[in-house]
Amino acid sequence: MQPYAISRDSPWTHVAWTQALDLDFPLLSDWNADATHGFGVAFEHRGMRDVSRRSAFLIDAGGVVRGAWAYETSELPDFDELLAAVRAIS
Repeated sequence: MQPYAISRDSPWTHVAWTQALDLDFPLLSDWNADATHGFGVAFEHRGMRDVSRRSAFLIDAGGVVRGAWAYETSELPDFDELLAAVRAIS
C-alpha cells in the first residue's frame, strides 16, 4: 500500500518539503482546490478562502474511503491511529 500526502501548496514547495523532511512518499499538489472541495474540507482561514481543513482519509485500492479523520488547525494527526487503521485493512 502506497501512502500519499496532498496539500494546497505548490509542487515546488512540495519538492522543498520532501527534501527538508527526507520523505519517502509522494506529496501531491491540490493547487486548484479540486480535492479540497471534493472531500468537503474547504474553509476560510485568516481571510483565505478554500483552505483545506487538517484531515486524513484512508482510501483502499478500489477507491473506497475506509476512514476519515478531522483535526483542529493547531492539532497534529495521531499517526499511530492512522497506521493502525491502514494495517486493519491490509
